[in-house]
Amino acid sequence: MAIQLYNTLTRKKENFVPLEEGKVKMYVCGPTVYNYIHIGNARPAIVFDTVRRYLEYRGYDVKYVSNFTDVDDKLIRAANQLGEDVPTIANRFIEAYFEDVLALGCKKADVHPRVMENMDIIIDFISQLIKKGYAYESEGDVYYRTRHFEEYGKLSHQPIDELQAGARIEVGEKKEDNLDFALWKAAKEGEIFWESPWGPGRPGWHIECSAMAKKYLGETIDIHAGGQDLTFPHHENEIAQSEALSGKTFSRYWMHNGYINIDNEKMSKSLGNFVLVHDIIKQINPQVLRFFMLSVHYRNPINYSQELLESTTAALERLTTSYQNLKHRREKSANLTENNQEWLDKISRHRDEFIEAMDDDFNTAKAISVLFELSKLANYYLMEKNTAVEVIDAFTAQFEELFAVLGLTFEQEELLDEEIDALIEQRIQARKDRNFQLADQIRDQLKEMNIILEDTPQGTRWKRG
Repeated sequence: MAIQLYNTLTRKKENFVPLEEGKVKMYVCGPTVYNYIHIGNARPAIVFDTVRRYLEYRGYDVKYVSNFTDVDDKLIRAANQLGEDVPTIANRFIEAYFEDVLALGCKKADVHPRVMENMDIIIDFISQLIKKGYAYESEGDVYYRTRHFEEYGKLSHQPIDELQAGARIEVGEKKEDNLDFALWKAAKEGEIFWESPWGPGRPGWHIECSAMAKKYLGETIDIHAGGQDLTFPHHENEIAQSEALSGKTFSRYWMHNGYINIDNEKMSKSLGNFVLVHDIIKQINPQVLRFFMLSVHYRNPINYSQELLESTTAALERLTTSYQNLKHRREKSANLTENNQEWLDKISRHRDEFIEAMDDDFNTAKAISVLFELSKLANYYLMEKNTAVEVIDAFTAQFEELFAVLGLTFEQEELLDEEIDALIEQRIQARKDRNFQLADQIRDQLKEMNIILEDTPQGTRWKRG
């Protein structure tokens, strides 16, 4: 079965057929690095990292590019407020970004281009648009002639007349048409700037992605992705810039993830309800946040709340416990052969169902439901009196394989001494309550974490194995 994805450009699911067989060129809009990222930024990072992982799992060679906007109005304001220069602010928050997204299980892109490191190609791109009549200089600014691109609005599906009604000219702008947008902004006094044919200044926001996608992936790419809020005007403007210059399709498929709400309200700085990843991953296992993001189909809105996070934690623990129980049972399993193939076939069918879910527009929510079915099957198998090493190994390998596709792992953080002492106290109380099953579970849990218990007349002692 071919992978199908929903293409924002056509508003329908399409079979994914890359330009070059076996290879995928993918560009994902990255953050503006003036602060720590919030969970709204984390969603596209996680979603499109998972898309990349799945494409690689299905045998594609993926070249993945994701940019950093390291100079714009927000960075200039942050630099002025903090009394630092723009490059210092950008470098600090690029490092913070990597710290956060790597903790969330995201792989680094093959290329993370920065605006400041690609100024020459951006200026050249703008110069070529001027030569072709698609752009013009106005008192040190350069603007794109939006009406010259006849297909403007094709991504957001908005007629240009409707767009005109909402367009406005900012103070100080001298445009030919209020729909035109900035490609280059003349420097104001005290601002960071680069020299250009139109005088000192810096790029507009939209031009950077067109120029860097062209440099690192070529004139036509397979997938361009980002948050739903980027559809218009950012991605619409990228299409206008890129296709005006090349005369070719810029991106064949456009993917956009849905919004995040906080306690059923739209996340907004004005409402003060935005959550920084930097803060939340200090309080919870980052894997839980990733699992939470993948528990809803990427195109649907997702509601973030403490209650939902707690239920996600419990859900992930159920899968982890199944895996740990399998690993523990292996030591007590034999090289049996009876009925093995029947179980192996059942396990394999779950892999097929997982692939079927992910082939359907990367439906991670349905794929996760397959993992829970696999967990139920594993728990059922563990009720057998005699278990086979071959079947146990097949279960654990399947868990590890499918978890890896979703960017999840079964690696456990090392327990702190006080956490170990607390578990031992729970075990002692369980034994007093004659709840020997719970006591054994705690001992097995600690053993899995390489903590060895020794029961003595003076009490329970422990050591790391």
